[in-house]
Amino acid sequence: MDFSDEWKSQFPVGKVCTPPLLISGRAASSILGPLFFNPNPESLTLLFSSPSLFPPLLSPLPQLSLPSFLSSSSQNEAVSALSHNRLQFLHCPFNGSVIVFFSTGYNHDQIGFLVVLVKESGFDVLRDENNGVFVARNRFNHRICKILVNPVGDFSDFEGTSSVNVGYLLAFTMYSVHWFSVKVGRVSVKPVLSYLGFKLFKSCSVVCACWSPHLTEESVVLLQSGALFLFDLDDCVRTSKTNTYFKGKRLRVQWNEDSDGLQNCKWIGCEFSWHPRILIVARSDSVFLVDLRSDDCNISLLAKIDMLSLYVPVEKEKFQSFCKVGSDGFNFVLASDSLLVLLDVRKPLMPVLQWAHGLDKPSYIDSLRLSELRSNPSGDMYEWANKSGYGIILGSFWTCEFRLFCYGPPLPGHSGIFTSKISTFTKSLYAWELPTDLLLSGRGCWSGTCLLRKEFSKDYLPKWTDWQQKEDMVLGFGILNKDFPTCIHELDEFGGFTLIRLMSSGKVEAQRYFACWDAVKKLEVAHGDSLLHSEDNLLCSRGYGNYKFPKRYKYLKLDYLYGHLNGNLIEVLDSKMKNTFNNLQEKDSFKVDFHEILCEKLKVCGLSRFRTSPAISVVFNDISLPASIREVALRRVWAGLPMELLQLAFSNYNEVLEVLMDQKKISLEFLVVPDLPQLPPFFLRKPSCRSNKWTQKVQRDDALVGPVLPLPILVTLHEFRNGSPYSEEEASNFSSEGELYLRCEEVMQVAHEMAVSDSGIDFNEEHAVSLADSRDETWVDSRKPKPFIYYRPGALDCSNKDHALRNCVYKDDKFFNLISKVAKSEPCPKDRVDSVAVDLGDDLCPIDLKYDTNIINNMPPESKAYNIIKRQFLRWQEGFSPYKDFCTQFKLREQEK
Repeated sequence: MDFSDEWKSQFPVGKVCTPPLLISGRAASSILGPLFFNPNPESLTLLFSSPSLFPPLLSPLPQLSLPSFLSSSSQNEAVSALSHNRLQFLHCPFNGSVIVFFSTGYNHDQIGFLVVLVKESGFDVLRDENNGVFVARNRFNHRICKILVNPVGDFSDFEGTSSVNVGYLLAFTMYSVHWFSVKVGRVSVKPVLSYLGFKLFKSCSVVCACWSPHLTEESVVLLQSGALFLFDLDDCVRTSKTNTYFKGKRLRVQWNEDSDGLQNCKWIGCEFSWHPRILIVARSDSVFLVDLRSDDCNISLLAKIDMLSLYVPVEKEKFQSFCKVGSDGFNFVLASDSLLVLLDVRKPLMPVLQWAHGLDKPSYIDSLRLSELRSNPSGDMYEWANKSGYGIILGSFWTCEFRLFCYGPPLPGHSGIFTSKISTFTKSLYAWELPTDLLLSGRGCWSGTCLLRKEFSKDYLPKWTDWQQKEDMVLGFGILNKDFPTCIHELDEFGGFTLIRLMSSGKVEAQRYFACWDAVKKLEVAHGDSLLHSEDNLLCSRGYGNYKFPKRYKYLKLDYLYGHLNGNLIEVLDSKMKNTFNNLQEKDSFKVDFHEILCEKLKVCGLSRFRTSPAISVVFNDISLPASIREVALRRVWAGLPMELLQLAFSNYNEVLEVLMDQKKISLEFLVVPDLPQLPPFFLRKPSCRSNKWTQKVQRDDALVGPVLPLPILVTLHEFRNGSPYSEEEASNFSSEGELYLRCEEVMQVAHEMAVSDSGIDFNEEHAVSLADSRDETWVDSRKPKPFIYYRPGALDCSNKDHALRNCVYKDDKFFNLISKVAKSEPCPKDRVDSVAVDLGDDLCPIDLKYDTNIINNMPPESKAYNIIKRQFLRWQEGFSPYKDFCTQFKLREQEK
């Protein structure tokens, strides 16, 4: 049997017991050498520290957005801000220095950089004259998403010049891309950033960009729409132009837009392949090879998420990150939610090597030669492995987890006899040992005590707080080139590398990592540290320290709202009602006079204990202005509540308890219940006239206010009242949103019976409800015209052929279908004083209007102006075809006649 490499590559390392493409064991270790890399605690060096290097989050925590504050989500905004490596290195061959680039500024919209040099005493950092970071003059006015550098390899044309162009820098924001040239003087070490130009994209956001390894001045930008733009800086560099607006060349790439589920996919990145006009473009579901060498762009499929179906559920799997491997441009590596896959452009849809990475949505990926990770060893015992092997660093800055995946060719003389014919053309690759953890922070500890303490500390934090807010995290890092002087460190036995990292505390540190056979289980420097003793809000944007006053945060306990959002409000209420509050001072909740006023108000609104008609009839009688199904359903829920619960929902300010905040009692704010008869939630009402500072001149207002309790609380209490006693299983099945859904179904069925409906609206007969039991003939008499119209506005109708489906909003009948009462054409009595006010607009609008006649003062001058405006509006109305079609469709003209 021929066990070919193609067959072996179908078994990922870590998913099967004995992967056929895994080289491991003592015999292999004697050739491969040690592949664990541990930090040397004694080599930790602080290079620089500044508040300008704090991470670029929008607002200080815990001032989070409402969804993040109320739920234990993973802070999508912060995850996006920390998805890229925030450090980029550019090596200067003339003086042996390294320029470290990063984003800075209050909004992180400027390029900042430092120069790191090596002297006999150790590292030296070149700073500006104010002992701070160097900052480019250009401010982008938008936050920088990522910085990329491209070194210049050939310096033969710069002989004899005072400054040398050592590379180019590209920085992009969400909607713009900016280019710089980096020059270093032959005498001065300070680099100079020359701003070359920019490109602004107004219609679509930027996903990523990449430099060409073949032509140094070329770069490609990928947009969220899938569009690709090629930019060439050659003309700008030769003519020394600055601040140029680059148009770029849009590449003629036509993607297959008919793919199923394409709307749920997002573009990940792009890289140049082995030819200057061949690109590798990655999407969350596929990877493409784009060949632009001819006039017609040729697109071929390199990878698809379905090819991982043997070991992962592809319905939920997405490609998360993508990177090119090696210098030949043939290999690239993909990381999905579960697997890390190495591929070759010469073998489409055929993995070369696979690993199960075990990381949570890794967003960072990079590839290095093993010789860069094990540079400057004391001997040459593992020289073959250093020259032949590669290492892939995969991880996430948000989760602070990184792993190293080593691979390379088969061992010398151990390639085996079972090799396929294709192996003679493409070199087979094997995984070298299992993946190892890479502790980039240098402060972790692998001992069981520290790992348990860390997990317990995460659980100890409040649900709305992520543990990342308590820990000093790595925001960016870089590994110094193997040619960089390492005289400040002693040579390691097996080699190692020097890491420079940026921490969320604003520190830039350097530390030496050494290769060893096993991970160090216990680091004395980090052992015993706990998240509980860490500084708060290390991920906050703290500015420059010019805020003089101390910051104090007020925490609100919103357990009821949190329970409602998670669907377990009834459990929260149950636990609260079982607790006894002995320290709460007892007082009468309702006085006799207030109780009478409240009952009278509720009775006027139709919320009476003794109703002669069902609640749904009361609700439909209350409809005046066009209302959505959900609005009418909310009124239906209010109308169905018993008087005992409604008395809890309304109060006045004398009865409302004050809350204690900053050692002061503060009254809560509620709106006044309107005088016009209408059901809650009230459409229009006056603001309250209360104040936190009552005086003798401004007395407390005794107006009726409310609701002081949210409707989900009242509905859940109603369930308690009707379902006591109940089992925990029954309680967990109840939901106020489910109750509202049933009321929406009821309202739609009643609208089907009582309203002239739009032909485009479908009805569900499953929960049909009839008003025949209300014993009100005006509602069920088929000889009379229907008093309501039930329609969907044309702007929200996705079935309209004039609107493209992609421009249509999500269809939801509860919000989009409207109910409106048709105005009755009955003459008003002439003996009424306010008859003129009541008649305003009756003949101009086909729906029933209500007026507060107490505030309408219609005097003769106003009547004359009103008649002029009325005639103009009637002329416009007669010539407006959509209005005429609307009236004709629902026969409103006939009812007016």
